[in-house]
Amino acid sequence: MAGAEAGGAETFFVDLVLALHRAGLEQRIVIRRNSARAATLAAAGLTVEQLRFGGLLDFSTRGALAAIARGFRPAIVQSWMTRAASFTGNGPYVRVGWLGGYYPPKGFRGSDHVVGVTADIARHLVEGGFPPARTHYLPTFAAIGAAPAVPRASINTPEGVPLVLALGRLHQKKGFDILLAALAQVPGVWLWLAGEGELRGTLEAQAARLRLSDRVRFLGWRTDRAALLAACDVCVMPSRYEPFGTVMIEAWAAGRPLIAAAAAGPRGLVRNEVDALLVPVDDAAALAAAVRRVVTDRGLADRLASAGRAVYEQRFTEGAIVRQYLEFYRSIASGVA
Repeated sequence: MAGAEAGGAETFFVDLVLALHRAGLEQRIVIRRNSARAATLAAAGLTVEQLRFGGLLDFSTRGALAAIARGFRPAIVQSWMTRAASFTGNGPYVRVGWLGGYYPPKGFRGSDHVVGVTADIARHLVEGGFPPARTHYLPTFAAIGAAPAVPRASINTPEGVPLVLALGRLHQKKGFDILLAALAQVPGVWLWLAGEGELRGTLEAQAARLRLSDRVRFLGWRTDRAALLAACDVCVMPSRYEPFGTVMIEAWAAGRPLIAAAAAGPRGLVRNEVDALLVPVDDAAALAAAVRRVVTDRGLADRLASAGRAVYEQRFTEGAIVRQYLEFYRSIASGVA
């Protein structure tokens, strides 16, 4: 994994690696330098190597990665996203790429197989020229369990007020500016925004301009997603661009009603008015109306949460996804796939 400090792909990478470790799969982990990520994986008993994974002037990573592979002698080398794939050379192993967005398929031209995190991303790979027989759809899972709710008082939030939770990188793609604009239309509703990124200052200024600072809390990047979800009344994912959206699965796993903008991932998964409310992208008024409905209609909130939990239990548990990955690895290692 040669990804960023934080993000959805990076989070699922850690979640899956730990889950596969618990399932007994022998792994050697190589990551872009990140002391916190390395510590999390090492604490679980995994061997972790940290390399530079830099730009054009990085003359060390490729050789170091090859040396690690020679020492470990893996059956499979899985590269997460295109940067990692670009550093992975040929060897006596099966090369697997993993794609969590609609990036150019040419980034995986050296891979023997590619995994798309949604069926539509798998379709995107095939349309980009990757052979269908070597293209696979394997979804993510929600790596959260039951947890005590974060005390509202610890985040300077009153008890009893309707509380919206949004999680994600503070980036233009995530649509948090639309969420703030919607919140301005729903008096009395509070927001916890858990994430970090280049737009933090811009979003804080927007909240101040809309006179929302007294009921919006910027939490920074958090690792206690289950506890945050346990504390909220509704989870909102207002993304303009969202190939999948693990936050959806986490909200369902936590039994919280979900509202999502109709980006590609939610649009392909959500059953509107059944397991979540789906609103148009970039529509603050529609998002405000959806929030108002959920926080004022307890019956609707309960129905959405119950149906979402059922989807999670049927399709997106850790056990279900780990079984799919292990079956996939066995098939390609033996030459079946």
